[in-house]
Amino acid sequence: MHPRLAEDLDSLPDLLDAASKLAAGALAGVGERAAAVPPVAAVPAPLPGGGVGARGALEEFSRRWEPGFAASAGPRYLGFVTGGATPAALAGDWLTSAHDQNPASGMDSSAQDLERETVGWLAELFGLGAEFSGAFVTGATMSTVTGLAIAREWLGERAGVPVSEDGAAALGPVTVLSGAPHSSVLKALSFLGMGRSALRKVPLLPGREAVDVGKLAEVLETLDGPAIVVANAGTVNTVDFDDLRAIAGLKRRHDFWLHVDAAFGGFAALAPDHAALTAGLDQADSVVVDLHKWLNVPYDSAVQFTRRRDLQLRVFSNNAAYLGEIGETPDFLHLTPENSRRLRALPAWFSLTAYGRDGHREIVERCVSLARDLGARIDASPRWQLLAPVRLNVVCFAPAGDVTQDRVDALVRAIAEDGTTFLTPTVYDGRPALRAAFSNWRTTPADVERVFAALDRVAAG
Repeated sequence: MHPRLAEDLDSLPDLLDAASKLAAGALAGVGERAAAVPPVAAVPAPLPGGGVGARGALEEFSRRWEPGFAASAGPRYLGFVTGGATPAALAGDWLTSAHDQNPASGMDSSAQDLERETVGWLAELFGLGAEFSGAFVTGATMSTVTGLAIAREWLGERAGVPVSEDGAAALGPVTVLSGAPHSSVLKALSFLGMGRSALRKVPLLPGREAVDVGKLAEVLETLDGPAIVVANAGTVNTVDFDDLRAIAGLKRRHDFWLHVDAAFGGFAALAPDHAALTAGLDQADSVVVDLHKWLNVPYDSAVQFTRRRDLQLRVFSNNAAYLGEIGETPDFLHLTPENSRRLRALPAWFSLTAYGRDGHREIVERCVSLARDLGARIDASPRWQLLAPVRLNVVCFAPAGDVTQDRVDALVRAIAEDGTTFLTPTVYDGRPALRAAFSNWRTTPADVERVFAALDRVAAG
């Protein structure tokens, strides 16, 4: 055994304690740490020869890399849609690494059963019935890939073409319809061989990011074969929701697979005042939910749901003698793009066990309240203009007056350099804009005050 490795093994409890203290110190200060750290050019170090041991690595990390890390787990990081990690989720994540389970197979541990239990709890949270099955994946993009891969197989079933055997080319051109699809849908279509050009945009309701269901029905009427419809349960700019129930109702007259992107908007189902937004989610054929957003578990973690596990098995089955028989309850390696995989379910299991439905509902409701607070402040300010109603947890706004992309880009840089908060740019209704997304369990009303003060400071400067 390498001397450094042997030395670290002998002192493993002390090393873990040192790492714990380093992590605890970082988290204790996350509320005051700069939300973003504008990157500077880094000079790569040469690959170590003999190595410096784990303690030396901790010191190197603390010296060279930690100062450049953003407080993305903190209360005022409002870029993208970024959650933090609840205390229980963090504990579960550490134990995930310590136990290092590979829940691809059920031959050697109970890890798969824990994942199945957690998936069942999540399905219950989102109002999905027993006909849905699911599995953990890395994020919303891979959940989208998985759902659309199953949809592709469904198109093949309708056409009498075994796509999983003969390939996407055997299926020929496909039609994918959506109003305001997330960019990951295009990425998935490219990855799956259906092509980005398969996507046809359907007109939106006036002043909305929600699809015009009447226009969708008209487009479906013109098709001479089945299609895939991608609906939104929460858009990234304004958290707008398609009328899922009305879209599902179109299935009575038209043949299509309904794929719903509920990456973070699906969490509206937890809050009684907002649950109506997700009505009809249980009528989908495949559903995307991202957990490292509003469930506040560490990256990377998402779940995919479908009512057609039989088609999912056709796409992802991995038959090999050393992997054992598929059986009545397929192992997860037969259901997702990955074979070996981290036990991503454990942090989610910990957080759901620790705080339950009520605890996670409180996080959702508080984030919505805070987003509306910031939206009201922006709407009342002469320096800013609110571009859309705050429907859930994202505030979409721009500086007052004529706005250029250069102006927005400069504001994004200035906000990042200020360090109080971090926001990401967007384009809404053809206009350059900013967006603030509230999904972190740590965020409080005091943070909103600090964020708005920073925005006014930057706008005035």
